[in-house]
Amino acid sequence: MKQVKALVVGLALVALLAGAVQAEMFVEGYIGGNWAANAPDEFTWGGVWRPSYQGHIDPAFQGGLKLGAWFDRTGVLSGINFPAWMRYFGFWLDFSYHTLNAPERVWTVGPLGPGPLSGTFWSEGAVATLAFMFGARYGFFPDAEVPFGRLQPYVAVGPALMFSWRQTTVNTIVGQWDTDSSSSTNVGLAVEAGLRWMALKNVSLDVSFKYRYFNPTYKYSPTPFISIDPDSYLRPNFHLFSLQVGAAYHF
Repeated sequence: MKQVKALVVGLALVALLAGAVQAEMFVEGYIGGNWAANAPDEFTWGGVWRPSYQGHIDPAFQGGLKLGAWFDRTGVLSGINFPAWMRYFGFWLDFSYHTLNAPERVWTVGPLGPGPLSGTFWSEGAVATLAFMFGARYGFFPDAEVPFGRLQPYVAVGPALMFSWRQTTVNTIVGQWDTDSSSSTNVGLAVEAGLRWMALKNVSLDVSFKYRYFNPTYKYSPTPFISIDPDSYLRPNFHLFSLQVGAAYHF
């Protein structure tokens, strides 16, 4: 919670700074696809059983919205005298949503007695991301309508609040265990690279690639297995990649 509070305070301070500086503002909607790199997950049953498996997430459709500004002397907030070099920099809030479904895979714990214990495991879930992105851009092909340049490659990085939930199903030799849904709020990392084309003075088209990382903890209780701890924990490592296309209005 301390991390979340610190991030919220930081966002508020930067927003106040942005209001004082003024800039070219934009709002953008985008759609795309999300996939994840395989990564080891930790699933602890009652503090003593740690199944071994490789984490995997199904590809998913993603939708999102950006609201931000470039520190340019154009647009609805033009006329403010700030350094010209700041037009290369900006910030935006990026909200997105997609599922986090994991297909069925085999887990093993062992050896126990005559051999290892094994079964299958799958889960359903979703994640909503609110990222605060610090961006830098460069302009090519300037003209009278778009003095900065119609073609604008950019890169951005920033912290992200990740709101996620997972519901898990485990099959074992003693039966099936359907957990309750568990949620987790975490501070993660977001990195983006994109290419924007100013089709009109106030309308642009955008293609971008995004990477996000976060490490949530989902708590499930009670576990059907006899152990020293009545609770179970799923701690996946999410390396998320997405490719998206969008359209923006600048004002």
